[in-house]
Amino acid sequence: MMRLKKDDKVMVIGGKDKGKSGKVKRVLYAKDRVVVEKLNLVKRHTKPGMDQAQGGIIEKEASIHRSNVMLYCDKCEKAVRSGVRKMGDNSNARYCKQCEELFDK
Repeated sequence: MMRLKKDDKVMVIGGKDKGKSGKVKRVLYAKDRVVVEKLNLVKRHTKPGMDQAQGGIIEKEASIHRSNVMLYCDKCEKAVRSGVRKMGDNSNARYCKQCEELFDK
């Protein structure tokens, strides 16, 4: 079960970008991976084509496995574990397990 969604603020807890935080740009549910804005940058060598007039080396974000990121709590100011709580209107909401702050407003 993946508890990460697009536009969530996350912190990387493993790999070359450990300790950095950013916003989730895309979630790849089938592969259990996420793409985080301005993190895990890789260089891609491209040829000129129809959509790109000039070839060269471009930098783009690569995906990170979901086990290497954690939700970032603005109140705690650190990466935290999250839980799911049933709300009064029978909807689910994610919350910080340390300070009980809701991630889904």
